[in-house]
Amino acid sequence: MWARWGKISGGSGAGAVETAHAVAPSTPSFKDLPALLRDEYDAGTAGADATGRRRSAVVFHRVRIATAALRTWRSLPSSVISEPVLKPAGEDKRIVVYYTSLRVVRKTFVDCRDVRSILRGFRVAIDERDLAMDSAFLSELKGILGRRQLTLPQVFIGGRYIGGADEIWKLHESGELKRYVEGVPSATNGTCEPCGGMRFLLCQNCNGSHKYYSEKGGFRTCTSCNENGLVRCPLCCFSAV
Repeated sequence: MWARWGKISGGSGAGAVETAHAVAPSTPSFKDLPALLRDEYDAGTAGADATGRRRSAVVFHRVRIATAALRTWRSLPSSVISEPVLKPAGEDKRIVVYYTSLRVVRKTFVDCRDVRSILRGFRVAIDERDLAMDSAFLSELKGILGRRQLTLPQVFIGGRYIGGADEIWKLHESGELKRYVEGVPSATNGTCEPCGGMRFLLCQNCNGSHKYYSEKGGFRTCTSCNENGLVRCPLCCFSAV
């Protein structure tokens, strides 16, 4: 609404105009509109420029990070880019199976037994690593997969991580498992005579006690065997050769 005009006691038109401005000095008129619009436009332009500069800085920062990442990716060897390192060292031409022979958990024991039976059916060399016989296999498997909770069995074929019982069953039923085992050395006929197929022997240094007596230091822990006083059979275990 327009401001209320004050009472004019008299005088000419100039005095009336002065009285009106005295009553409402802060009320803008139409002649002030261009100045107000100009000020708002200048403020909006300044804000847009600041926003634009911030946006340009963020975009430039992201482009710089992406360029650096792409340059690093291109400098990596092709073997690292194409396939992650999920394999035991030096096991490129064999099958490695981590399993347990304990029957504490029936499903785990059955899965381990079935997977070993399936792989043995191809008549190829298998490096079977029983976690119940040597706890070092558990630390080794965790170091490869980087998991705290592990299910058994875990299978590696030709240096590639395949998976557990479900993956082996699926590959076996689809016929793809045969392609995976191609190139793996054939298994030797018969049972290993020194270990009887157990893949472990008693330590000759401590006779399976995991401790030995020394005249200088008394009883000491044997460093040649595992916690069970066993060593891997050098004839049927690949890693012992």
